[in-house]
Amino acid sequence: MKVRKASLGDAKAIRALVKEYSTVLLQDHLPRTSEFFVAVDGKRVVGCCALVVYSKRLAEIRTLAVTKDFQGKGIATALINACLALAEKKKVYEVLSITGAKALFEKHGFGMLKKEKYALIKVLGE
Repeated sequence: MKVRKASLGDAKAIRALVKEYSTVLLQDHLPRTSEFFVAVDGKRVVGCCALVVYSKRLAEIRTLAVTKDFQGKGIATALINACLALAEKKKVYEVLSITGAKALFEKHGFGMLKKEKYALIKVLGE
């Protein structure tokens, strides 16, 4: 298994992988293909994760997905590490993730911002 930056040719495979989790990855739009890393087994994309850089201060890890038959093999960790390495290279100060996989991200040093207990969101236009 190899983790690399996604190419335009990976877009279809990324969309198919995200579709496997359509009830969990609730997104109106995907990050650009160029913002993704992919995990590849042979020629098959088995995982993906995007780093969206908003500014020097903030980036977000988004759209982390690993196909079911490859889960539990450290692929999500490798994808998160690739995103964090790129954020460090770009000298981004903070990286956030809105996730249901709290324990996975805590393992990588993510935690509550200044001991905040809740992330609040207001959806407009529904």
